[in-house]
Amino acid sequence: MTDSTRRSGADEPYPYAYGGGAGYPDPPAYQPQQPVTTPSGVTVWPGDGSGGGSGSGSGNGAGEDGGAFASEGAHRGEGRRRARVSRPVALIAAVAAVSALAGGGAAALVTNATQKSDTTVSTPVVNANSASHSGVSAVAAAVSPSIVEVSATGTSGQSTGSGVVITSGGEIITNNHVVSGADAIKVTFSDGSKKTATVVGTDSKKDLALIKVEGASGLKAASLGDSSKVAVGDQVVAIGSPEGLTGTVTSGIVSALDRDVTVSTDQGQGQDGQGPGGGGQWPFEFGGGRYNGDVGSSTTTYKAIQTDASLNPGNSGGALINMSGQVIGINSAMYSAASGQSAGSAGSVGLGFSIPVNTVKSDLASLRAGGSDSNT
Repeated sequence: MTDSTRRSGADEPYPYAYGGGAGYPDPPAYQPQQPVTTPSGVTVWPGDGSGGGSGSGSGNGAGEDGGAFASEGAHRGEGRRRARVSRPVALIAAVAAVSALAGGGAAALVTNATQKSDTTVSTPVVNANSASHSGVSAVAAAVSPSIVEVSATGTSGQSTGSGVVITSGGEIITNNHVVSGADAIKVTFSDGSKKTATVVGTDSKKDLALIKVEGASGLKAASLGDSSKVAVGDQVVAIGSPEGLTGTVTSGIVSALDRDVTVSTDQGQGQDGQGPGGGGQWPFEFGGGRYNGDVGSSTTTYKAIQTDASLNPGNSGGALINMSGQVIGINSAMYSAASGQSAGSAGSVGLGFSIPVNTVKSDLASLRAGGSDSNT
């Protein structure tokens, strides 16, 4: 016989007895769902295991059909109650997984916030063209092409100092005592090229001079800052040609403001005699003392920025620069600990002086017109 006498559902491979009847639930409207594994690795089942074996069964979407897993004689209501009990288990697991993800995200946000709080903001350097530099190196890279070596030759000897390019057409600011009495002037740029320059105007009372390179164009001009905003303690960089060493960079801070510095106004009296084997003078008076020789009978006094950035003979006319790459002063005098010793053997002891750049800017029109010395 092909008909089976087995009670329907007792040994069926599939747990549903279709067609209904006493003691059997109606067939489900859809197939049972599969188990769900949470991100934490826990497998969640749709029922409590009474109908599908211990720890096994279909997915958590069984819902009200969970009663179909019950043994023969189970009531539909009991199956529904068991299905309802499984829902909080799945919900708790899902909430735990979401909480873990949310917690990780919150931790990431806290970490990012902590890292950002330690980030320092640096002041951008004027004319800087490379993100690989920072601090003193950025200032040096940006401003060095605008600083030149000035060699002046006259009847009283040869002077070597520095200068600052202020226009692309070749105007250069330097100290009066660097070019005073010069018959010929040579300018050496940071790339090693040399050009001839002539004096446009001088102002011995401010120890300033304006020279111009012949046939120059496209030069990189320095940015002039505002010396009225300089404060004691500001970090600064000095660039010049001490002892003929073109493009030497030193750094320090502004150690004082408005220092009275006295220099000579006699033509040729204050010339720097640096260079190979040089032993000339760089005389000035400060605080009642006389340094690097005699300033002579004709002198002038100006208010200077004091710095501990190393300045040596040959830095005269070079730039004192803030950390934004702006020129805030023209270096003009160096303190020597031993009174009367020659400039050739003098060394920086942390006291240098610069003419404030605002003094330079206010004097430019006069210098371009020949300077105050042309009227005396």
